Amino acid sequence: MADVPTLVEQARQGRPRAVARLISLVEGASPQLREVMAALAPLAGGAYVVGVTGSPGVGKSTSTSALVSAYRRMGKRVGVLAVDPSSPFSGGALLGDRVRMSEHASDPGVYIRSMATRGHLGGLAWAAPQAIRVLDAAGCDVVLVETVGVGQSEVEIAAQADTSVLLLAPGMGDGIQAAKAGILEIGDVYVVNKADREGADATARELNHMLGLGEGRAPGDWRPPIVKTVAARGEGIEEVVEALEKHRAWMEEHGVLAERRMRRAAGEVETIAVTALRERIGDLHGDRRLGALAERVVAGGLDPYTAADELVAGVTERG
Repeated sequence: MADVPTLVEQARQGRPRAVARLISLVEGASPQLREVMAALAPLAGGAYVVGVTGSPGVGKSTSTSALVSAYRRMGKRVGVLAVDPSSPFSGGALLGDRVRMSEHASDPGVYIRSMATRGHLGGLAWAAPQAIRVLDAAGCDVVLVETVGVGQSEVEIAAQADTSVLLLAPGMGDGIQAAKAGILEIGDVYVVNKADREGADATARELNHMLGLGEGRAPGDWRPPIVKTVAARGEGIEEVVEALEKHRAWMEEHGVLAERRMRRAAGEVETIAVTALRERIGDLHGDRRLGALAERVVAGGLDPYTAADELVAGVTERG
């Protein structure tokens, strides 16, 4: 059994092994997870969480690494949660993102953690919210969350980050992809990376046009900026950081930051509650009550919604 109070104290001191151990307890759904979250709760809430997402190949890892460098020059402690695809063999992360950010490995002010999706859709790992809290409580000023390459429906990062950065690149069909509502709506800052390539200006213009078409903003509302970068050379990264800081200031001024964090916490609580309920229902497989309800549905004497209500009521009473 892990000594949770000691681990939390060591994590607050910036010891990477303690942070790693706490995140491992989260990923493994340890029986001590409740104790870990209870210990971290009063310590978290100070980090600025930035999501970095986009289609595969747009340069998310390179951009994230460049953002780490920019924030470190500002004297900020940075945590990186790089969500990699799961290995089909071990179920673990493939660690590609961590390899590409190896230049920060020896910096004590940077903590990088790769997490596997383990089949979870949405571009994030299921344990990402708790892992973010660990990095937050460990004293990170900024937590960068890099998602798996996302598509139309994989937009979960918008619910987990304070600010979402959507990366695009010329010549990859991203302009068309940006027109799809699920993707277009999640960006707070848009970045056209690899801007030294032909078509970058056209991609930025098309994106600006799409944003204009989708506008239903009132005066004073945030209009997502479009920044062109060449992340591999660090070009345009300072402008991205400037856009992020402007968005953070705007959110704080208009109460949006607190609202987003409330919504995020509500979603996390709901997910935990639904998971617990699902586990209780799972215990009923083979139970006579579930079988009896199924028989009544098949016979037409009961509709599945009423049967589900009865099952949930029974589980709640038993719990």
